[in-house]
Amino acid sequence: MKELDEPAARPESWKHVFGPVVSRRLGMSLGIDPVPPKSCNWNCVYCQLGRTTPLMGHREEFVPTREILSEVEDRLASLDPEGLDWVTIVGSGEPLLNSGIGALIRGIKEATRVPLAVITNGSLLSQPEIREQVAPADAVLPTLDVGSAGLFRRVNRPHPGISYQEHLQGLVDFRKMYPGKIFLEVMLVRGINDSGEDLRLTAERAAEIRPDEIHISLPDRPPAEPWVVPAGEEAVARASRLLGRTSRVLCPGETVLTLKDSEDALERLVSVIGRHPLKEAQVMGALASVSPEKKAAILEGLGSSEYVKRVCRLGEYFWVSNSARFPEEGSSNHKDD
Repeated sequence: MKELDEPAARPESWKHVFGPVVSRRLGMSLGIDPVPPKSCNWNCVYCQLGRTTPLMGHREEFVPTREILSEVEDRLASLDPEGLDWVTIVGSGEPLLNSGIGALIRGIKEATRVPLAVITNGSLLSQPEIREQVAPADAVLPTLDVGSAGLFRRVNRPHPGISYQEHLQGLVDFRKMYPGKIFLEVMLVRGINDSGEDLRLTAERAAEIRPDEIHISLPDRPPAEPWVVPAGEEAVARASRLLGRTSRVLCPGETVLTLKDSEDALERLVSVIGRHPLKEAQVMGALASVSPEKKAAILEGLGSSEYVKRVCRLGEYFWVSNSARFPEEGSSNHKDD
């Protein structure tokens, strides 16, 4: 795999807030991204943001929390709160790596009555002080893709300082002290974590956490590794059965956002793509209400943007962040890398 050019920085005007977008998990959601791309302590094989290079093993504030809150408050002031289901902290990586996350959560809770969700891999919830920082959120969506340490290393490929047992215990301990909703995320990769035995182990570990819901997802966006394929229908049905009555399968949605003939339409589209890869059909759907002249200008701007790029996955084209690191087509990376 050849080295890619250094990714373009984000435009100043959309550093931290994007959307609102239609989330298949949470409905209409205003996104808040508190970390630079791609700041993460996992390198999941299925990640839609590409490979993590390098893995991050420490926390830092990255940017003053007050700056993020100011942008959040400005964006909330321009929106009808009745049209929002959630405000969601979801990073270009792992949002809890931002050491100001506690102040950010408290500030958002003070700024709006719209419920606040935090989407996280959950690995840092093994630390008591971070559990306390996250506790004011209304819902937390952590990840538990597997039921064993071996598969954890194979699928999530965490920083060497993170063990499966610590990750699991952190989620169990968080449940004990957290009064809000926990929606546990399970991503199914064909032939990797979708067998009956693997799913039984995952179900046993999930039962220890006692989540309010288990969300079963499939890697339907460009993955970090080219061999990643969504689990089949039989495996999904098996997962639903074994994970129990609180589980539900998240079906891919075609409508993500709707744009108008506004001056910032292109900027809004690029800001969403920077965190949430879009199929070309989704891009066209977002532009359905835009005039033909404006649509042509937006598509031309998208094609020439230094912040996004077009990639192909299983014969389908997606728009993704230019910072996303994907192996070249035909890469021979092995599943056990």
